[in-house]
Amino acid sequence: MSLLTRLLERNLRNSGAGARRLYSNHAEEESSATKHEFADEEPVQPPRHQKMATDQDWSAVWPGPRTFQPSVVPLPLRQGYTEKGAPPPSKFANAELMKIPNFLHLTPPAIRQQCEALKKFCTPWPKGLETLENCEKRFPIEIKSTDYCHALPTIRNPEARRVTLNIKLSDLKFDAHAKDKFLRLVGDRYNPNTGILTIVADRCPLRKQNYDYAMYLLTACYHESFVTESWESSKSEADMEYYSFERNKSKQSAEAIINWGQPVEEAKKLNADHGFAQSVEQLINEGENVYNLGKYKEEVLKLLNISK
Repeated sequence: MSLLTRLLERNLRNSGAGARRLYSNHAEEESSATKHEFADEEPVQPPRHQKMATDQDWSAVWPGPRTFQPSVVPLPLRQGYTEKGAPPPSKFANAELMKIPNFLHLTPPAIRQQCEALKKFCTPWPKGLETLENCEKRFPIEIKSTDYCHALPTIRNPEARRVTLNIKLSDLKFDAHAKDKFLRLVGDRYNPNTGILTIVADRCPLRKQNYDYAMYLLTACYHESFVTESWESSKSEADMEYYSFERNKSKQSAEAIINWGQPVEEAKKLNADHGFAQSVEQLINEGENVYNLGKYKEEVLKLLNISK
């Protein structure tokens, strides 16, 4: 009996020590795991826009084109449609702000820095082009094109290839025959009220190709206007496309009237003035109207030296 009692006590002692050891190991594991978890966890940092200084270098934060990032922009931007009475969506998790191109990199300080960096590659402004009049005199051809920026999968716009060429007709040197032929070749591209020729090219897929094509049209029409065909020398006055005072009998008749009774000497022969010649040409080429008839009357009275 005593032997059995001693064995039971020994087993109880062993089982109690084991239980204590098991509980002690489990507690130690929990405490070590908790310490390790808190040691690995980093503190949450506030958004960058909350730590930005007011005098920071924005070009270093946003140096070039990029997708909108709300944690970097220190502005309360809002965009998007909302129901009536609801607040507008903020800049965080805003797909409307992220899917469109932005110009946050084109700030005045950033542009100023880029201009300063490009100065070493620039040459001095040419002398003699200080005014707009001097520029137009030396570069009479004006080229116009348009760039487009829109929210589409591609930035290429079909209208961006269009090129418009403008030039004053007075900047081109013509004789009477060449000017008349040139105006007939260009047709309604010439505006007689402003004296400007406009050529629009948009047939080619690229802007450079349309520019070359517009310059080719101007060059071809200009040189073609000086070409005189063989049949043009056989034209009579009745075949002419317009009335010219200088090559008509009306000039001889007008000069015969104003030189009536004068000695026949070429040095003292009077010629019809330019105003009378212009009024006669307008009356015949443009037709009879109130203005042309009134202008012709005034020039006739002036030619005959008759007071009203």
